[in-house]
Amino acid sequence: MPLYIVPTPIGNLEDITMRALRILQEVALIAAEDTRVSRVLLDHYRIVKPMISYHEYSGAAQIEEILAVLQRGEDVALISDAGTPGLSDPGYELINACLRAGVDIIPLPGPTAVVTALVASGLPTDRFTFLGFLPKKTHALYALLQEMQDAPETLVAYESPYRLVETLESICAVLGASRPVCVAREISKMFEEFFRGTAAEARDYFSVEPVRGEVTLLIGGKPQSARSWTETDVRAELRRRLEAGESRNAAAKAIAAESGWKKRDIYDLTL
Repeated sequence: MPLYIVPTPIGNLEDITMRALRILQEVALIAAEDTRVSRVLLDHYRIVKPMISYHEYSGAAQIEEILAVLQRGEDVALISDAGTPGLSDPGYELINACLRAGVDIIPLPGPTAVVTALVASGLPTDRFTFLGFLPKKTHALYALLQEMQDAPETLVAYESPYRLVETLESICAVLGASRPVCVAREISKMFEEFFRGTAAEARDYFSVEPVRGEVTLLIGGKPQSARSWTETDVRAELRRRLEAGESRNAAAKAIAAESGWKKRDIYDLTL
């Protein structure tokens, strides 16, 4: 029988699908990140099911216990405290163990702070990179920001409210004070807030009083006009556009507008 990956609300308890509620009512066991947190949701919808805790400190024995239920022919639902299991949480270990054991995985679509914050940020959504939880140590954060400083796509990350101001200061230092950012706080909850502005403006705004709640941080990519395109960059973008079905002429023209390269030089690379 399958392991269902069931997203749960990231704030407002109404943000759950009818299918998710049906699955939670039908499975034999619910594997929850924190059974106390999940009990609030289940009680709200009058769902009474056995639960087992499965979190980042769960060991192999806990995975084996869940696998044993599945291998007896019973369904199991995997849920996290909020959002989609397996995304920056230990759910991926259980999922991989189930795949190795030949257990079917059935994912349900549903809430995630990453996409919710992205579409409301005002930053480009055509391409983005999810960085997970940002490093706690400053030198590691600097290294990550330096690695991503020329990335043209929007960056999305989770951050602790207690480190937000320090992180914004690091962004100012590495990516520049004028780099656009969006701080999404307490999404779908009573005190939901979206701050949109430069890294320096966000740092100053959140320095006034302690930051509270769940934070998703979005960072605008480096403008293409400010990026120096190498031949490797041009070839990679050419490959992407041609594989997507664009003509050589259209691809060369579009890349020339973005990169500053001559259209003829780009076209020649396609030959």
